[in-house]
Amino acid sequence: MRSWFPNATILAYDAPVEPHDAIAMLKEKCASENPDLIIGTSMGGMFAEQLRGFDRILINPAFQMADTMAEHGMMGKNEFLNARADGVKEFYVDKPLVKRYREVTEDCFQDIEDSELERVFGLFGDKDPLVHTFDLFKSHYPNAIRFHGEHRMDDKVMLHYVVPVMRWIDDRQQCRDRKVVFFHIDAMRSEKEVRTENGTKKEFVMEPSCHKAYEYLLENYQVYIVADAPSYAPAYYEEVQKWVDQECSAPAFNHLIFSNNKSLLYGDYFIDVNPDKNFMGTALQYRSSEFKTWEEIITYFERLGGQ
Repeated sequence: MRSWFPNATILAYDAPVEPHDAIAMLKEKCASENPDLIIGTSMGGMFAEQLRGFDRILINPAFQMADTMAEHGMMGKNEFLNARADGVKEFYVDKPLVKRYREVTEDCFQDIEDSELERVFGLFGDKDPLVHTFDLFKSHYPNAIRFHGEHRMDDKVMLHYVVPVMRWIDDRQQCRDRKVVFFHIDAMRSEKEVRTENGTKKEFVMEPSCHKAYEYLLENYQVYIVADAPSYAPAYYEEVQKWVDQECSAPAFNHLIFSNNKSLLYGDYFIDVNPDKNFMGTALQYRSSEFKTWEEIITYFERLGGQ
């Protein structure tokens, strides 16, 4: 993170193994440092939920840490995953320690004020084999987001799923209004025959170049996906939401719009196969002579420089 964000001050402390000591230390550090953002993963996500009054991102938070320890072979001697400043390499988990973790986790979700609800984002890997707390988090906070990944953090998870959420938080803190780009879903996907074990079937697929454009624009714009809103077609809405979740994942959370009247949408740019002439921003007609490919659309926005 220090290499990705050279202008930021990254504070990362070694937490005590004793959970009561750990949460006390973290609260003391928050009071003295007043961080702009707290990011906690796994057990750190459990602790971070209790650090009220700050913007927080919880990644695969282990709210049931005592059960996780008991069920996933953590009893006995363990090695720290990262080198510690004190040089200690191992720690020991016994039943009394598990009991103390159970006591600390019972303090999660206590007396949550309304002002906290939009300050906490939970990110949950869809292939996490260890922690399954999505529903528990969602029962207390609205911003529960799934991403493509497992339990451990890696560069892909950080750059593609965590960083976009960090931008949302930073924009709110800085009162920053980015220009808005709409992608119509018909421009993003096309129906093709896909081979399966049982033959072939038709599926909607996204071209890699489209995904590249989507990720590029996320860096400088507010990006929304627009789909039609047919009446009496509940299966369509479910199919579109599922496709967007699969192809765009966390950055598309709460950024999907269903509308039959594109001209009502207030934004700056609209990438569409069939643009609405009444849209008040700039329409880019994908597959037209000017924008035949996604690379040409990327070049267009590169020249704009975020404007």
